[in-house]
Amino acid sequence: QVQLVESGGGLVQPGGSLRISCAASGSISLIRLMGWYRQPPGKERELVATITSGGSTNYADSVKGRFTISRDNAKNTQYLQMNSLKPEDTAVYYCNANSILDINYWGKGTLVTVSS
Repeated sequence: QVQLVESGGGLVQPGGSLRISCAASGSISLIRLMGWYRQPPGKERELVATITSGGSTNYADSVKGRFTISRDNAKNTQYLQMNSLKPEDTAVYYCNANSILDINYWGKGTLVTVSS
């Protein structure tokens, strides 16, 4: 089992920056891929970014050049640095971990609101 706990969400003005974190615990050695997903109000959950244990990253087109995913394996923590935030980035952001057994684990989510 893997447990994931997000932190760092909040209210930010358009054009601002925010960093959210996800601390993993439990069977950390089983994790092969970590990522962030988001669910805007009234919409489906969507992929934001992923990062492998080796540091390879992948981003949704909508966040490329603005968001950066990173991972500190020593701290069992991943981060999402979000810059140039837009109102359409408003969503609940979920931390995801995919195991070598292809099991997905999810955090409870953290709300990011971009508004003036």
